Amino acid sequence: MDKEKMKEEVMEALETVEDPELHIDIVNLGLVYGVDIDDEGNSTITMTLTSMGCPLAGMINEMVTSAVKSVEGIKEVEVNIVWNPPWGKERMSRYAKMALGIH
Repeated sequence: MDKEKMKEEVMEALETVEDPELHIDIVNLGLVYGVDIDDEGNSTITMTLTSMGCPLAGMINEMVTSAVKSVEGIKEVEVNIVWNPPWGKERMSRYAKMALGIH
């Protein structure tokens, strides 16, 4: 099992998960802080949300889990939502900033 290749594939899969309010994927928004995969193919996604009281947290969690499970070799997925470091627009990619009109 090539963990680095799997991590790349997981990040690609996560690019298909859009924030339901902003309509930009969670990778370009800078919400994904880390991807860990153990020797059994279990993955932990460490991420945050744009706001602490996000009403769509459960939906985003389900979309992340589904996207990661689509990667060959991934067995279980744990989504670890963290609030530190806090998310800010400086974490967004150039693409996301342009799409949202932030300069």
